[in-house]
Amino acid sequence: MNTILPHDSAVGHVTGEAVYIDDILVNNQLLIGKVVYSPHAHARIKSFDLSEVRKIPGVHAVMCYKDIPGHNQMGPVVNDEPVLAENEVTFVGQAVFLVAAETEEQCREAENLIKIEYEPLDAILDIKTAIAKSNLMGPPRKIERGSVGVALKSSKHVISGELKTGAQEHWYLETQASLCVPGEGNEINVFSSTQHPSETQALVAEVLGIKRNEVVVEVKRIGGGFGGKETQANHVACWAALLCNATKRPVKIRLFRDDDMIMTGKRHRFLTKYEVGFNDDGILQAVEFELNSDGGAATDLSFAILERAMLHTDNAYYVPNFFVEGRVWKTNLPSNTAMRGFGGPQGMVAIETVIDRIARYLKKDPTEIRRKNFYGIESRNTTHYEEVVENNRLHMIYEQIVKSSEYEKRRKEIDEFNKKNEFYKKGLALTPVKFGISFTTTFLNQAGALVNVYMDGTVLVNHGGTEMGQGLNTKIQQIAAVEFGINPDRVKVNATNTSKVPNTSATAASSGSDLNGMAVKNAIDTIKERILKELAAIWSPQQSTNPSISTEGGSQPDGWLAGASGGHQSILFKDSFIFDSDHPDRKISFTDAMKEMNLRQVSLSATGFYKTPTIGWDKNKGRGKPFFYYSFGMAVSEVLIDVLTGQHTLLRTDILQDVGDSINPGIDMGQVEGGFIQGVGWCTTEEIKWDTQGNLMTHSPDTYKIPTVQDIPKDFRVKLMESVPNLVGTIRRSKAIGEPPFMLSLSVWLAIKDAISAVGNHENEPEFSLPATNEVILMAIEKLKPSRSLRP
Repeated sequence: MNTILPHDSAVGHVTGEAVYIDDILVNNQLLIGKVVYSPHAHARIKSFDLSEVRKIPGVHAVMCYKDIPGHNQMGPVVNDEPVLAENEVTFVGQAVFLVAAETEEQCREAENLIKIEYEPLDAILDIKTAIAKSNLMGPPRKIERGSVGVALKSSKHVISGELKTGAQEHWYLETQASLCVPGEGNEINVFSSTQHPSETQALVAEVLGIKRNEVVVEVKRIGGGFGGKETQANHVACWAALLCNATKRPVKIRLFRDDDMIMTGKRHRFLTKYEVGFNDDGILQAVEFELNSDGGAATDLSFAILERAMLHTDNAYYVPNFFVEGRVWKTNLPSNTAMRGFGGPQGMVAIETVIDRIARYLKKDPTEIRRKNFYGIESRNTTHYEEVVENNRLHMIYEQIVKSSEYEKRRKEIDEFNKKNEFYKKGLALTPVKFGISFTTTFLNQAGALVNVYMDGTVLVNHGGTEMGQGLNTKIQQIAAVEFGINPDRVKVNATNTSKVPNTSATAASSGSDLNGMAVKNAIDTIKERILKELAAIWSPQQSTNPSISTEGGSQPDGWLAGASGGHQSILFKDSFIFDSDHPDRKISFTDAMKEMNLRQVSLSATGFYKTPTIGWDKNKGRGKPFFYYSFGMAVSEVLIDVLTGQHTLLRTDILQDVGDSINPGIDMGQVEGGFIQGVGWCTTEEIKWDTQGNLMTHSPDTYKIPTVQDIPKDFRVKLMESVPNLVGTIRRSKAIGEPPFMLSLSVWLAIKDAISAVGNHENEPEFSLPATNEVILMAIEKLKPSRSLRP
């Protein structure tokens, strides 16, 4: 395929004409919704009085938990997350009351007039306190292979340690938003910035006490999600729906940036403990991990995230004896949630730390230790959960990127630079990624579609995925165009709508194109089969044709369709024509064919469905094949640090990413670059802090530092692998791209560590954590510096 088609909303993004929730035009009945939240991390609600609020002109509704007509629950998996707090609040930012008024000023006035009395209670605000108080969210999970205890005792070398990794704010450009418009009777239309329209539909129905067929959720586009709108967009939708239902008027809630950051969950903080055994060559013989996750105040998706972290603690390395145990701890902070990588980064950073420490212990280059421990092709190729690593690209990528990045030459140059410079040090690191593609909750690996073809030859596609800037709709447009053999400008991808495609899974796990692309192809195949049958009757009226069609996601040439009975017939959909390659005179334009199909009473509308084959996962046993395939990539990063200030500069990054046969190289390149830079933020500048009362201190762009143009590598070289199609049967032989590049940023984190290590001439192991802020870098440097006597 390999066509660079611009993002379908690119012009709209630049001109400001792209419509988001806050841009939707509504009549003059629109009300503004306001969420009044808890100022305490943990407190008992002793009493409240809303009577004065109801007297304010322009205020049409004020609601507490008693006013909810349905269930006061919006937990996506476990019912432990009330829509509105009842007798107790468990984090700063928890919703307690809702207000609907004609203006934002009236909403703020209403908030100020609410009378509420709290009794503060003890709060747990970090993992170590939660561990000390045994405040588990649920039972621990474990995966094991071999005999780790025996292998550790027999290993020649054993090291152990502890690693802290920080939280991360999603910082989507569009904050959480929802517009609800009432219909007839119980009907309600929900316009939501959600990654999971079907789940939003279900929760709104439950909260309102109505059936799901009364609720229609529509998503035109999302202004960034990154996982933060997979479950937590449901909150704003439920709140807006409650106010809409109470007032019978349209209600919109769009969170102010500071409120969004205060109220919503983040990437999970982890406290990881490890012990590893290895030989003189640095070959891993046994690894034991203990993962401790900060779940926040409610379950959300914490256990699925922990599970993926546990499944990625191997990253790219074979370990014969492996034990990983994970726990989610309950704290008095907003419920932490999905974020790009979904636990994968927290798992991978653990094993990458181990590999780096082994190399420094043995006084070897970490890249050499990584190569020695890569999963093999024919042997040493089974993960700790017993999935075979098939179509392994690690060795191929390694050979190419070590050469293209001039790794060995630059390593020598950096060593020379560090010998000559006292106040500036350089570091270099190579890190790989092996990322599993599929939802680990197996039944979620399904998608639906609805495809309509009109008599003018244009096509309208509906699918269950959501467009959040990642280019999903552009890829779907291309897939539909190629399958029909028409120009992409003849295809329109419609807004995601639960009344068109029901019961969908979230657009998450990097699976949007894989799942929805195949569902769209399935629908198109159905339509093409009908067309083929009718054309066969027109072109060969004496023959009875029973068409068959390939559904292997692009294993045939573009637009190919075949049917056979009695004699051979090969029909092509290509260049806006449908023709029989064996009979040149049998040819018709796609548009004329659609008119003919309508006259001959052939349906040109079809639903499509797809479920991922060959996967299955038993989370209780820790065994199975949770992933359909793996995405591979590697990065080499070089940094410069100022040893006096802790400031770092990212000098150069080389990335080589496996994307199979790219559907759209331009979009895929954007995902690689963007994912990597977002990862750099997690690894370096994005530090989240709470005070001793549980208040978020970094709740605005002046206190929370996402990457800027200055954080992009000065020399940024990104390449997609070529001529390596995905062989497992994905759409157009492509691979997922949304999440894998994020973890390539660990090369920057470890390059910083390498530069710090150079301060002590690589004699001692630096104390290091993530993110590597200026303070972390300075503290690590100070501990490595030799003590100096003061000069008189």
